[in-house]
Amino acid sequence: MAVFVTRRIPTEGLRVLSQAGGCRVQQWDSEEPVPRAELLAGVAGKQGVLCLLSDRIDREVLEAAGPSLKVISTMSVGFDHLALDEIKKRGIRVGYTPDVLTDATAELSVALLLATCRRLPEAVEQVKNGGWTTWKPLWMCGYGLSDSTVGIIGLGRIGQAVARRLKPFGVKKFLYSGSHPKPENAAEFEAEFVPLTRLAEESDFVVVTCALTPATQGMCNKNFFARMKKTSVFVNTSRGAVVNQEDLYDALAQGQIAAAGLDVTTPEPLPTNHPLLSLKNCVILPHVGSATYATRSTMAVLAANNLLAGLRGEPMPHELQL
Repeated sequence: MAVFVTRRIPTEGLRVLSQAGGCRVQQWDSEEPVPRAELLAGVAGKQGVLCLLSDRIDREVLEAAGPSLKVISTMSVGFDHLALDEIKKRGIRVGYTPDVLTDATAELSVALLLATCRRLPEAVEQVKNGGWTTWKPLWMCGYGLSDSTVGIIGLGRIGQAVARRLKPFGVKKFLYSGSHPKPENAAEFEAEFVPLTRLAEESDFVVVTCALTPATQGMCNKNFFARMKKTSVFVNTSRGAVVNQEDLYDALAQGQIAAAGLDVTTPEPLPTNHPLLSLKNCVILPHVGSATYATRSTMAVLAANNLLAGLRGEPMPHELQL
């Protein structure tokens, strides 16, 4: 079994592969993404590929791999970087890593929400640059969660975990939107299923935790932001392409909404001269939702076990049903 690993991953995951009998591992051993030419060369003739969300696995890659490729295992919960139609056509199995990053991503979502609504990056900067002169009644004021309405777009595993963590802050009401009602998911929070337009209009905080699909691409756009309150805070920890960033910039710059916190952008990394980075009311993180040592290690082990199970023709711990 010859496999190609597209990046340096936590040692625990690599150990699973190296200790598997009859598994020959070739790895792009770098913190930086594998160059396209190296990716095409690396997958050639391999039976398995372990990739990351930053690796675009499209028809060109599949053709470079050839008919020997049987399994693709992505160390991510998202799979919008995979050309699923082409993969399905070739009968290739796909493994992914849901569940294991739910808690870490939910924690980060709450941290980003709090940092944004309470203006923490701004406040830290004021301390550093001498802006902190004395206590002032209205200085650095933001918005609190107590007695608020929180709207969650996508009440899946991560959306529920976010709501579970926000509830003790004294949130008055939870709303959620998605492709269909999920009463079994919503019961714990007494969350109400509403159209996206109503969620935008009534929420004090909007948290986006949905998957990127053709239906959700660009969903948070000019019309969406126009419906939000001027005092509302928008947070996205799903995928950057769910948001129209030009429309978000306009909404923030014109005071249509109070603030935004993003852990995901388009593209990634975001160019340092991007207009969003010029705004004080926009907090942007470098896609670190799952970035705890324990979570990344667990993701690597699961991705390795998915790969091995697929190569052996066994059920994967987490297989994406195509």
